[in-house]
Amino acid sequence: MAAHKHDHSAASGHGADHAHHHTTQNGTLLVALLLTLSFATVEAVAGWWSGSLALLADAAHMLTDSSALGLAAAAAWLARRPPSMLHSYGLVRAEVLAALLNSLMMLVLIGFIVSEAIERIGAPRDIAGGTVISVAVIGLAINLMVAWILHRGEQTLNTRAALLHVLGDALGSVAAITAGIVIVTTGWTPIDPLLSLLVAALILVSALRLLREVIHVLMEGVPLNVRLDAVGHDLAKLDGVLRVHDLHVWTLSSGTIALSAHLEISNLADWPGILAAARQALDTRHGIRHITLQPEVPTAQPLVRGIFTPHSPNA
Repeated sequence: MAAHKHDHSAASGHGADHAHHHTTQNGTLLVALLLTLSFATVEAVAGWWSGSLALLADAAHMLTDSSALGLAAAAAWLARRPPSMLHSYGLVRAEVLAALLNSLMMLVLIGFIVSEAIERIGAPRDIAGGTVISVAVIGLAINLMVAWILHRGEQTLNTRAALLHVLGDALGSVAAITAGIVIVTTGWTPIDPLLSLLVAALILVSALRLLREVIHVLMEGVPLNVRLDAVGHDLAKLDGVLRVHDLHVWTLSSGTIALSAHLEISNLADWPGILAAARQALDTRHGIRHITLQPEVPTAQPLVRGIFTPHSPNA
C-alpha cells in the first residue's frame, strides 16, 4: 500500500529565520518609502514651475516609486501571515502579486513619458535649466540612498521590483541633470524630451524582464535556477529508487522552492532511509527544502533501475 510523506524539512528554526527576514524586509521598505515620498512632492512642484518634462517625469516616477514601495511593504507584511484553512501555504504569493502590479505600473508610466515627450518634441517649451539641475541632483542623491538601502536588504521578487523602480528613477534624475546642463549652456530645449525617451527605453527593458519572471512564477514554471532533469536524475540515482515520475518543481515565493514527485521503490521498509537521502540531496544540490514525496511499490519491477520520467509512466 502506497505511503505518503509531506516534508516541511526546514525545522522550526527555518520558520523563525524566515519570519525575521520578512520583518527586516518590511522595515527596509518602509524606510525607503518615507525617503521617496518626502521628496516626490517637492520635485513635482519644481518640475511644474521650471517646465521640465524630465523633472516632471522623474517626479511622477518617484510617486509611483512610493506606491510600489507601499505595495511591497504591504505584501511583505501579508507574507508573514500564518497558513489558514483557506490559504494552506499562507499568503507568501502576495510578494509575487506586488511585483506584478509594480511591473505593470512601470509600463503605464513609460507610456505616459513617451506620449508627453513626443508632444514636446513637436512643441518645445521654455525650461528653467538651473532649477532642473539643483532639484535633480537632490533627487539623485535620495534615489541612490534608497537603492543602497534596498540592495542591502533581502532580495526577493518583491524588493527587486521596488529596486527597479528606484534605479529607473535614478536614471531619470541623471537625465534631468544632463538636460538642465545642456539647456543652461546651449539653450537647446529639445534635449529634455529626448533624454526622457532614452530613460523610458532603458526602464522598459528591465520592466519587461521582471514581468516575464513574475509571470513564469505565477504559471508555476520551474525556477530559472533549477534544472528539472538534473533534479529527476539525482532522485533516480538514490539507492533503492527504481523510477521517478510525476516530478513537479515550482516557486512558492522568492527563496522558497517546492517539489512533489512519485518514487517507485522495491521495498517500503527502505523508505525512511530513501526519504532522508532525498531530502539531503535536494537541499544540498538544488536548494529545495519544501518537498512532498510519495513512495510506490510497482507490481512489476523495471528491468533497468534509476529511471526518470517527468510524467506518469501510465500517461
